[in-house]
Amino acid sequence: MNVALLRPDVQDYLAIHEHTPIATFILKGSPFDAISPQELAQQLEGKRRIKSKLPLWYTTEGILFPPKVNLEQTSSERTAKYKASLLNATTIVDITGGLGIDSYYFSRVASQVTHIEMNEELSAFAKANLETLETSNVTHVVANAIDFLSNTNEHYDVMYVDPGRRTDSKGKVFMLKDCLPNVPKHIDLLLSKCTTIWIKTAPLLDITAGLKELKNVAEIHIIAVKNEVKELLWRIEQEPNENCTVHTVNITKSITAHTSFTYQELITAEAVYDAPKKYLYEPNSALLKSGGFNWISKQYSVDKLHPHTQLYTSDTCIPFPGRSFNIEKILPYNKQLKKELNISKAHITTRNFKESVKNLRKKFKIKDGGDIYLFFTTLLNDKKVVLVCHKTA
Repeated sequence: MNVALLRPDVQDYLAIHEHTPIATFILKGSPFDAISPQELAQQLEGKRRIKSKLPLWYTTEGILFPPKVNLEQTSSERTAKYKASLLNATTIVDITGGLGIDSYYFSRVASQVTHIEMNEELSAFAKANLETLETSNVTHVVANAIDFLSNTNEHYDVMYVDPGRRTDSKGKVFMLKDCLPNVPKHIDLLLSKCTTIWIKTAPLLDITAGLKELKNVAEIHIIAVKNEVKELLWRIEQEPNENCTVHTVNITKSITAHTSFTYQELITAEAVYDAPKKYLYEPNSALLKSGGFNWISKQYSVDKLHPHTQLYTSDTCIPFPGRSFNIEKILPYNKQLKKELNISKAHITTRNFKESVKNLRKKFKIKDGGDIYLFFTTLLNDKKVVLVCHKTA
């Protein structure tokens, strides 16, 4: 990390060119002897990339940005805040510290945080930024986490692990055994150094597969932001837990939708099936990721349209963790559909339906937008239909 980037005149220069195209900016060269055009461009590009993901970092003067690959891999402020709210700890060790976003929010709930990062330059970025954010209770260690833990006598209340999901041999990975560090391989060492472990994994990791790779899982948190699943969070305890709790969280600007159930409830619940009624429900993405499709039917007393159609219906409108609609029409998917629809603009969703949204838009000449919602789906009798809906008030 080039500390010259922190000079006031350099920061002023970057502020002046905040909206200059990167290619144009690089062609201008660097007016500073100690700083290359590429280093300056990295700062501009980094700030632009984190505007919505890390608003505090964006609005704070003197923040420095690492290469874009490191920014892509870091937690967002919203998910980091949520994770910090779960931790009841005095001492926390973040063994895959990265840019330090999680460590910063951990420092707001714990007395002491240890940030371990094996990439010396990335550790320097994290240290400089946390100092700029006036954080004084984070200790920075440059080391391989497994080596550090193998040679320390420290014991922490909480250990946080966000295993690296890029490897030289396999590229992007998501199974825990393929990530770095290999948590399943080193789980006994990790548990010997703390009371509780929290592990962040990729959204692609299947819950059942994760439970097979890990032991002593007490909780699983499925975290979505604006209905997009961002990460899974696993709480590991010292003792075995045969029936972990699954939490689904969808964080939006105005509200956080939260549901909880045990894994046993998830796998044993039985759904009720029926044809579309007056109202239609589409679960949020976090709840869908949980796989609790039958639990949804049982918990909310709504009927499922088909075993493989994750849409629900009822005669009365109920509060629901997802989107709710009034069903206006039920149209069979046949040759007369184009005439029956007679719609030029609508939102289109497919559930348990072979054709893509792109092909359907082209076939029926429907543009995106408006206040009509079309669900192309399959009913219990395997009949293909289109549900013409409006959002409930």
